[in-house]
Amino acid sequence: MKTYLIYLIRHAVNEGADKGRYIGHTDVPLSEEGRAELGQLRDDYGYPFVESVFSSPLKRCTETAKIIYPEKEPIIIQELSEMNFGEFENKTAAELQSNEDFAGWLEGRNAPPFGETSNEFGARVCGAFEKITDGMMRSGVFSAAVITHAGVIGTILSAYGLPQAPMHEWFTPNCCGYTLRVDPALWMRGKKFEIFAKIPEYPSE
Repeated sequence: MKTYLIYLIRHAVNEGADKGRYIGHTDVPLSEEGRAELGQLRDDYGYPFVESVFSSPLKRCTETAKIIYPEKEPIIIQELSEMNFGEFENKTAAELQSNEDFAGWLEGRNAPPFGETSNEFGARVCGAFEKITDGMMRSGVFSAAVITHAGVIGTILSAYGLPQAPMHEWFTPNCCGYTLRVDPALWMRGKKFEIFAKIPEYPSE
């Protein structure tokens, strides 16, 4: 039985990232530096060929998708957006240091005001990934890129990936990602896939 390849790729560096702000649902574009870095990686190392491209609706992802796969129109999946940080959006840890809700959030006791809990975020992301994977199997699409965010990638890998590892061990740099090999039997039996390569693949690796 043929396996399916899914490439999880984190967007390039966006505007405001160097300021250490919590940017989740805030819709900011790529920075000029981010665009340049992504273009250089594409030209020097390349990204894998895919039949379909899925993307978070946020500009930093749709712009990344267009740079890597200019010939493909990305399929927008709302649920692939980064976590909603609510009142913490666009603020730094230093600005929030005296905020009791922020301290509670860091300790896992509460969600950001008007934001998502970790469980809500995980349920939304995992639901979207399962729909993508099941849809590929039904339609006979054997390769796809998913352009999304660090939190989304970490959530997917920690929920379904083999080898198993907690979310914080799957931190993904900008412009990079992982290749997933989905065996239909393993997926149907236990909702698991194999993580077997990083993207882009550098010659030294």
